[in-house]
Amino acid sequence: MDWIKRNPLFVVGAVIAVALLGVAGWYSFSRWSRNAAAREELNKAYEELKRLQSLPIASGSAKVDNIRLAREQQQRLQTVLAAATQYFQPPAPVPDSPNPSDGEFAAALRRTVDQLTREANSASVLLPADFKFSFSQQFRQLSFAPGSVPALAAQLGEVRAICNVLIRAKVNSLDMLQRVRVSPDDLQGPVTDYLQAHPQTNDLGVLTPYQIVFRAFSAELAQVISGFANAPHGFIVHTLQVEPASALPVEPTETPTAPPVTYVTPTPVPVVPRYPSPLAAEQAEARERAALRPDLYGRAGVPPGRYPQPPAYTPPVVTAPAAPGAPAARPGPQIVLDERPLQVTMLVEVVKLHPQK
Repeated sequence: MDWIKRNPLFVVGAVIAVALLGVAGWYSFSRWSRNAAAREELNKAYEELKRLQSLPIASGSAKVDNIRLAREQQQRLQTVLAAATQYFQPPAPVPDSPNPSDGEFAAALRRTVDQLTREANSASVLLPADFKFSFSQQFRQLSFAPGSVPALAAQLGEVRAICNVLIRAKVNSLDMLQRVRVSPDDLQGPVTDYLQAHPQTNDLGVLTPYQIVFRAFSAELAQVISGFANAPHGFIVHTLQVEPASALPVEPTETPTAPPVTYVTPTPVPVVPRYPSPLAAEQAEARERAALRPDLYGRAGVPPGRYPQPPAYTPPVVTAPAAPGAPAARPGPQIVLDERPLQVTMLVEVVKLHPQK
């Protein structure tokens, strides 16, 4: 008992440690029992699957109608596919016609570039100078390679859908947009407009990649990802690279030059003493004392055998006033969060499903 009284903290810590070990052992044993039960259920499911696979294929029996069950499962599968298909609607081509001509596509391209530029300016999204949304080569043409207009129209519709997501998120700036080459005319365009990749085709559809580089804060980046996720089109964010952005590009503007500030040193105000000399001050003080206590100081105000010493003269301190127009110094607010802009490089794939047979 004496040892326990001398070491109460050690005893309490040991009791708590033993209790925690007991709780950890009970938790581990309960989870182990749960894993064992789940493993047993999984083995039973495998055994049932093997049994069903070994049975001969038949229409069923008096108790089980396999044909009806297959039709119900097929109907359920069609319902699931119909619900998923609404999120993979292909963007409408621009112009939206089965076989557009060269003139129709050229006019639609100019209208789309102008519309996207105006929407970006309205949303305060900065664009590079003479930005044509990866269609710089086609923007200068009026006729295009034979058979390339439908593919270009489909790409223009997809680019418009991607830019709408960025503009609605109000990113700070859209620096680059790259697409894959689908026309012989693209071989003559600027390299910065194209992505060194090719569309991929599988059993479900066609995946067309696009790479975008933009600058935004974390809130706008979240809006972009949410916009791609909630869009009715099949957008898949394949890769995402985020790094701190440098200074954002700004439009050149004339900065007004502030007039020079001239500080005038104030002239110190001369201090005029009350008395012209220390002797006059001493005499005035003696007269005041004689008037107050004539019995002690006499008429002259000075006791016998003592010469009064005047107090030391201390000139007043004159402080120069603050310069005109200078703001008063005050403690600024404490900065808690100083978020910096981010430069985002995103690879987005547009999924276009094959027509259902």
